[in-house]
Amino acid sequence: MQATNRLSEVLPFLKQGDKDAVKKELLSEIEPLDRGAAATEDDRMRIDKLAQKLEALNPTKAPLKSPLLNGKWELLYTTSQSILKSNRPKLLRPNGPIYQAINNDTLRAQNLETWPFFNQVTANLTPASSSKVVVNFDFFKIAGLIPIKAPGRARGELDVTYLDEDLRVSRGDRGNLFVLKMFDRSYRVPTQG
Repeated sequence: MQATNRLSEVLPFLKQGDKDAVKKELLSEIEPLDRGAAATEDDRMRIDKLAQKLEALNPTKAPLKSPLLNGKWELLYTTSQSILKSNRPKLLRPNGPIYQAINNDTLRAQNLETWPFFNQVTANLTPASSSKVVVNFDFFKIAGLIPIKAPGRARGELDVTYLDEDLRVSRGDRGNLFVLKMFDRSYRVPTQG
């Protein structure tokens, strides 16, 4: 194993090949899991192990400073029950795409649900390290129309553990895993809720 690690340092394309293979396997494994809502405990453990393998191959050492972080990302998989709402009937869960947008120059983020609810939340980000932010939610929008100021306790943390041109893996402060693909690099998060 050590010889392989040294060899990949000298020949970086070997590490690239590993990264591409793990990334392809991760995407293949999560594809049938309805963003994680259909995942069993065994599925979650398998996905987490694949995510850890990919995180070990992270090509972006300071994700919060990277322009690759900017834009609107589509959620492919998560373990967050507050997002999945898998305890509800499918009709009462978000059925359309779910997005998260981040702009590291303005330190703003936005989560957007689409069909059928169109809920949104915006947040200010405070860097805690080169990969982690404290998330302070400021406004919720119900049905995309009704703004509600977020309570002061509406906060969390997000650690960007893998970032490349088209894939992001993040982990939340409650142990949740998020896998997202780039959707719109030009998207800008509103400066006001």
